[in-house]
Amino acid sequence: MARVPSAILTATHRIRRAPRALARHYRARQAPSAIQLVPQPHPWSRALGLLTVVLLGAWLGLLIVGNVRVPVGPMDTTMTLRPSASGGTKINVSPLGALQLDSHVAPVRLDVNVDQLDPERAQALVDHPERISGLQDEVARDVAHGTRDLAIRSCVAVVAGATALGLAVYRRPRRALAAGGLALTLLAASAGTAAATWNPNSVLEPKFSGLLSSAPSLVGDARSIVTEFDVYQKELARLVTNVTKLYDATSTLPTYQPDPTTIRVLHVSDIHLNPASWKIIASLVEQYQVNVIVDSGDTMDHGSAAENGFLDPIEDLGAPYVWVRGNHDSKITQQYLEDLKNVHVLDDGRAKTVAGLRFAGMGDPQFTPDRTNKTGAEASQELAGARLASALRDQEAAGTPVDVAIAHEPSAARKVDGEVPLVLAGHLHHDEMEVLDRGTRLRIEGSTGGSGLRAIEGKYPDPIETSILYFDRDTKRLQAWDEIELGGLGLTTAEVSRHLPEENHPGVTPSSPPPS
Repeated sequence: MARVPSAILTATHRIRRAPRALARHYRARQAPSAIQLVPQPHPWSRALGLLTVVLLGAWLGLLIVGNVRVPVGPMDTTMTLRPSASGGTKINVSPLGALQLDSHVAPVRLDVNVDQLDPERAQALVDHPERISGLQDEVARDVAHGTRDLAIRSCVAVVAGATALGLAVYRRPRRALAAGGLALTLLAASAGTAAATWNPNSVLEPKFSGLLSSAPSLVGDARSIVTEFDVYQKELARLVTNVTKLYDATSTLPTYQPDPTTIRVLHVSDIHLNPASWKIIASLVEQYQVNVIVDSGDTMDHGSAAENGFLDPIEDLGAPYVWVRGNHDSKITQQYLEDLKNVHVLDDGRAKTVAGLRFAGMGDPQFTPDRTNKTGAEASQELAGARLASALRDQEAAGTPVDVAIAHEPSAARKVDGEVPLVLAGHLHHDEMEVLDRGTRLRIEGSTGGSGLRAIEGKYPDPIETSILYFDRDTKRLQAWDEIELGGLGLTTAEVSRHLPEENHPGVTPSSPPPS
């Protein structure tokens, strides 16, 4: 057998390997082009896809489990959060319609469905009407409890819905958890936006739909408070009338009983432009057969000429009107009152006898409608009080002693201690009674106007306060006084209480008048 040279064998081996080498070379060259046939998704596309999954999952979660049933007072309601482009609150009262409130701007809307009136809870209110007074607080607690439950449930529903849908779409736990985390972030951002744009005044301007679209004309909205304010005034006056009639009929009052000769003085103060005060004053004048009205100032708010028309009803109140200037009353106000019939303006210690009593008064030396504290205010008040005390001594020396002194601020009124049996003041917007060191009784009246526009500055509106003072016609001494307090703006409560000076209590020897 012939021997094949090794060179030939090597060449033959290379020829055999050539097809496999070419195949590997071809596959190596084709691999990059094969990868390029399946393009990788763009990062923005992936983010948009994830966001779509999150939003859809969150919406499905809210639809399935994102609502709570809450009893609110006698009603059963369902509260739900819904995705929305404009936010706000929608209250559905089936079958009457709905009302919408622009309560917030956020990508979620609060839906409240009034499902039904619970007959048992409604009957309980009918059987126990005293519970109605606390119904507002009960409803507030129910709503607060319901919104807390709704917040928790919605959070769970949004995160669970986005996570579940993310797992179904991507089939990767990491991507599903990312979807749940993004849903929680978006929900937190929505809550923050809603809180930042929260508008509690939206309840004053609801938008009605369905049969409820006629609600403003039937029950009135917030703006009707202005147009219907006269009704409110008349209702307050009617309340005063009824309460005083009941008061006169009771047998549980202190032993003092005014006789027909008793001088009845209605003390008012700090009306502050509240038009309801005139209706109340007129009613009290009629019911108590008031002989004279004493106003210890701050009838106005800014003392401007434009406010003067507010004073015109004084002429028709049915009793003489004695007035001193307060720190919110201007000289313009004073001049206008001096021209009204039946009005007696007292200033600079001037004295006048009205309805059998001699009054002397001093106008407030300060004019501060902007509620600023001017330098030397207290000193000016004390100086005004000293001038009033000097005028009282002059009246005593002339044989025409004053029975009642009037000043607006208590700091001025205290300076007449020992010069007069009784001094009336206001300014503090709450009533007080005090016997000073030298025997003069200081009576401070509350605000007969319920503090005017200031009534709504606090948590509760200020009450309307006034009092009836009973004087003996012979001695001119205070025999008793009735404190009258009405609920402030929007309230319909009333309280009347009678008080006696210590010397008029049964079994007590009358004290001597204060030194002059």
